[in-house]
Amino acid sequence: MTMRSRLVLLLIVAAVVGGAFYFLRFPAAPVNSGTTPAGGGAQTSRQGNPVGDVRLESLDRQDNGRSTPSRDVFRFGEKRAAALAVPPQPTPRVPVEPVPQAPTGPPPPPPIPLRFIGYLDQPGDVPRVAVLSDGRGNVFNGKEGDVIEGRYRVLRIGNDSADLIYVDGRGRQTIRLSGQ
Repeated sequence: MTMRSRLVLLLIVAAVVGGAFYFLRFPAAPVNSGTTPAGGGAQTSRQGNPVGDVRLESLDRQDNGRSTPSRDVFRFGEKRAAALAVPPQPTPRVPVEPVPQAPTGPPPPPPIPLRFIGYLDQPGDVPRVAVLSDGRGNVFNGKEGDVIEGRYRVLRIGNDSADLIYVDGRGRQTIRLSGQ
């Protein structure tokens, strides 16, 4: 396709889209074959639906003095004070039971910063050895019951996790196998 044929095709598509938009946005008014009714009769809208006479006086508010409007929404300006102000009703108070406070004690120990990166299995009755890393390039090896870095004790070594605890017996943590 040449540049000129592309331009012509683009103009044709734009004209079709524009025409469709125009006819959908502004539909044609129906053509009346007879005469238009004069003044008081029912009229026909653009879609052909009969429209009765509009009685603006029926739009006035007829509340027989039961309520006084606080403002006129069709006028700008200050809000008029209500003639009969109704005092707000007090809401009933529901007694709220206090929530018992949890006993506060020493904060829990920080999480153990080691990662379980693997284990060594040897044939025979030799126990499994966990391989742990602190993320700074240091690697630690330990069997069940060994103390690592002087702070952590290895409790159990599984296939996909290792259980460690602080040496003083608090803060048990299961570390999943991360492989790194």
